[in-house]
Amino acid sequence: MTHRPHSPSLVTRVTHWVGALSMIVMIGSGWQIYNASPLLPFIFPAWATLGGWLGGGIAWHFAAMWSLMGSGAIYLLHGVASGRLRRDLRPRAAYLLLRDLGLAARLRLTHAPGTYNAIQRLLYSGVLGVVILAVATGLSIWKPVQLAFLAWAFGGYDIARRLHFALMCLIVGFLIVHVCLALIVPSTLFGMVFGRRVLVIDEDKPS
Repeated sequence: MTHRPHSPSLVTRVTHWVGALSMIVMIGSGWQIYNASPLLPFIFPAWATLGGWLGGGIAWHFAAMWSLMGSGAIYLLHGVASGRLRRDLRPRAAYLLLRDLGLAARLRLTHAPGTYNAIQRLLYSGVLGVVILAVATGLSIWKPVQLAFLAWAFGGYDIARRLHFALMCLIVGFLIVHVCLALIVPSTLFGMVFGRRVLVIDEDKPS
């Protein structure tokens, strides 16, 4: 078992942080928009919202949406061109996922910075799909007439709005888990900030 330096590319790091900041702004402003017309019998506390009122929340929400879409498009294009999506985020076989779930349940799942186990691959690739759907449902309820085909695809305005809220909940859940794991394994956070970390390589494993 040896180690060699492994650095996330500058494009990966910049788009990661721009996307993360955009998503946080979208969540806070989205909660402000939600409070103006709640779907459920509760509202979010004012300190957790962004915008101050409905119009302010909408302005922040769509400003962050464009930055999220731009950084996300660059991230995906770079990931495809560099092979990172295929190498690091492609889901593993079902038996490997079951194995890693079993190890995680017994608190025996190890992590090597620069590599992704089957659970991480599933979560990271899955959240990309969730974000894309969140943007699509958001566009469908923003312009239900001009983008009627999107609203129709999601079952109409009311259903699209509920889907948008549910997808937001999944994203918030992912962010909580992601931040907790980064704090537990701080070397991953260091690498994403400074671009330097150690990749563990098993020389006995055939390539």
